[in-house]
Amino acid sequence: MTALAAHPPLSRRTPLRLVALGLVPAVILVGAVLAPRGPDPAFLPVMTDRPVAIAQDHAIFVQRHEVTIADWNRCAAQNACQLDLRAPAHLDPATTPATGLNYQDAQDYVAWINRKTGHTFRLPTLAEWDALAAPVLPAKQDPLFTDPALTWASSYLTEGLAPRILKQQGGFSTSPDGIADLDGSVWEWTQDCYAGVAEGMDPDRCPAFFVAGEHVAAMPYLVRDAARGGCAMGTPPAHLGMRLVTDDPL
Repeated sequence: MTALAAHPPLSRRTPLRLVALGLVPAVILVGAVLAPRGPDPAFLPVMTDRPVAIAQDHAIFVQRHEVTIADWNRCAAQNACQLDLRAPAHLDPATTPATGLNYQDAQDYVAWINRKTGHTFRLPTLAEWDALAAPVLPAKQDPLFTDPALTWASSYLTEGLAPRILKQQGGFSTSPDGIADLDGSVWEWTQDCYAGVAEGMDPDRCPAFFVAGEHVAAMPYLVRDAARGGCAMGTPPAHLGMRLVTDDPL
């Protein structure tokens, strides 16, 4: 009797084994679904091969092209960016800059791509952008009027020389560092606050930020269309877009 109790019939043991074996893949599947996913290198933007020197002790890696419509819509598809952008009929979303972006849109994209890649990207400062673009931007023209009261008139007549039509990436100049379209028709958001006399303002409370292109302009942070939304300083830019930089190699 003891031997029979120690070794129950096969028909009673087999179902338990099958159930146990069936639970193993189920547990593995549930674990795979619930386990947090790590950074995805497929989302990493194409950056300069080498750091670009900004000052004697400061260098950054720079995105070769502006963020494109296809880049942006991957963020929108995951509900991390608000807008769903469409390219003009004759342009490819994969090579057309994402435009119509305000400062908050740009920061939403930065936060999303940092989560996706596990890397720390950011917008450039105005000083960094100026240094990057210096080799491809035309020299600043002398003012047409020497009277300080007519500074606005000089700016109005000498700015606006760059083409304002939206082109695919590579449609304008490429800098010696391999950065394209810094002299193009898209003004790029920087992280520098324009606060008038209120120096040192908290960026979270800043009403406007500098955008950089053919000239520097200060743009209210919620404006997506500079022509309609107004410009706090300078001639309104043609298009508002963005480019990423990082302090660390990928």
